[in-house]
Amino acid sequence: MNQNKFLAASFVVLSGIALAGFSSGNEDRRPYHSQEPWKAPAWADTLKSPYHEEPLTLAQGEELFTLYCASCHGDAGYGDGAAGGALGQKPANFHDTLVKNQSDGSLFWKMSNGRGNMPPFQDVFTAEQRWKLVAYIRHLGKTE
Repeated sequence: MNQNKFLAASFVVLSGIALAGFSSGNEDRRPYHSQEPWKAPAWADTLKSPYHEEPLTLAQGEELFTLYCASCHGDAGYGDGAAGGALGQKPANFHDTLVKNQSDGSLFWKMSNGRGNMPPFQDVFTAEQRWKLVAYIRHLGKTE
């Protein structure tokens, strides 16, 4: 008898979950993982990196990337990290022309402020560290 009660309760719960998916039809019909393009404010394009693709800068950027970014963005920056696969929105692919065409300041701003599953790093990393990450991301985008 207890098994029948469990099955009945499970059916009621699952039915409620299924019905919750139906709606009046007036809401946004985009898939849950779809987002508007992420654009930094225009002033972010005026931010200039004090760091270039030099060996020490790239080594320090790579260390930060490996520890904090690769789990979502993938070791090579293709947006294919194991943790990123569980997200509703695929992480940025640094080899994509949409990323490559953004200014360093735009990438710095996005990294600093975050959006959705991308956390804000302005309180985690210093400005120097974030700029070194931008340099490393640029380096990744040039490799295949």
